[in-house]
Amino acid sequence: MVKFNFLRCGHCGACVGVCERLAIQLIEETIIIDKNKCNNCLSCVIICPLNALEGDNERA
Repeated sequence: MVKFNFLRCGHCGACVGVCERLAIQLIEETIIIDKNKCNNCLSCVIICPLNALEGDNERA
């Protein structure tokens, strides 16, 4: 599953917009990742301009 680093996040919402499974929400400047929806495609990790998201090596 993708992990979120709060200290690096700029709250731009790029990750929210790229998630096809709607697994990411931006609520009050905090990224919430629904682990049940995330399939670890890493689109959010790739798009994040501040490297605030990190994926593991396992694919769902």
